Amino acid sequence: MKSDLFSHENMVQLAHAPGMTLQNAKSIKYAVNGEMLARQGAMIAFRGNLQFERKGQGMGGMLKRAVTGEGLPLMAVRGQGEAWFAHEAQNCFIVDVEPGDVFTVNGRNVLCFDASLSYEIKTVKGAGMTGGGLFNSVFTGQGRLGLVCDGNPLVIPVSPQLPVFVDTDAVVGWTAHLNTSLHRSQSFGSMIRGGSGEAVQLKLEGEGFVVVRPSEVTPQKAQQH
Repeated sequence: MKSDLFSHENMVQLAHAPGMTLQNAKSIKYAVNGEMLARQGAMIAFRGNLQFERKGQGMGGMLKRAVTGEGLPLMAVRGQGEAWFAHEAQNCFIVDVEPGDVFTVNGRNVLCFDASLSYEIKTVKGAGMTGGGLFNSVFTGQGRLGLVCDGNPLVIPVSPQLPVFVDTDAVVGWTAHLNTSLHRSQSFGSMIRGGSGEAVQLKLEGEGFVVVRPSEVTPQKAQQH
């Protein structure tokens, strides 16, 4: 049988070391030797001796998810083998988190991560009850974090001289030590007349960077997440 389908770039190879790697632009391969964590429903294939178990968020996480619709439903993957993860053909990226790093990520953009990373749902400071990203996932420790993004993300540096304003439906994540607050870019009168549709943004100040997806989350997609 001959086809471009069977080209080397599409053919899966055996892993030579445990851990996370990019299989291609749309999927992440994880060679499991022990335990790792992934979003529920993200596994698209596996081989070897692996068990998948739903992981609870605890009462605090369940409450925040019920109030805001945000959260990160996880499953633990244990054993020895290889698993592949993807989500709606979105682009995949791997972030290496080092000791001392703190990375805040929207739960809808998390695909999988090493069990050595600590994960917690926290309130976005200054967002208030009207913020689109009221609760985000905060990762610390040392390990690799697999993310998904609808398109190629923009990584925008933030400096004390140049704060950045981002749409709350487009932000993927940002580094620690950035201060967040809501910024209203329209007057009340403009909002009454219909406005531009861009009334409120998340303002980030300090030193670091923010990651933004090149599209907004539609109401239909937000419900799916």
